[in-house]
Amino acid sequence: MAPFIVKVRNESGLPLPEYATPGASGLDIRAAIKAPIVLAPGEWRAIPTGLYIELPEGYEAQVRPRSGLALRHGITLLNSPGTVDADYRGEIQVILINLGREAFRVEPGMRIAQLVITPVVRITWELVEELTDTSRSDGGFGHTGTQ
Repeated sequence: MAPFIVKVRNESGLPLPEYATPGASGLDIRAAIKAPIVLAPGEWRAIPTGLYIELPEGYEAQVRPRSGLALRHGITLLNSPGTVDADYRGEIQVILINLGREAFRVEPGMRIAQLVITPVVRITWELVEELTDTSRSDGGFGHTGTQ
């Protein structure tokens, strides 16, 4: 399969985002900060990455949490997943939040999130009076069971 090419400007001085394993879906992105930032429990902050990208029309980049930071420290993204639209040319920033019980130190160059590039489907609405019925119908949260 031919590589999918995305233009990138890297002002971070850090390595470009990369896949940690051959089967990884997300590219690890790093904190482009000069000094550590400490997030107290419940605190959030936009962390710069120094990355600017140009996606082809019809694609988006999703900024997602790193599972290890979430599991070990309660660090996640406030707007997960964050969306980088194809027409955005500004710096990618990551809104980290500390949902843990202890302060968390974000170090310069630390891998703080993942970037997943995915196609976007554009729709046209069809206004109708009724929707097709299903076995679930309007059953919402928890409707399909607790297991």
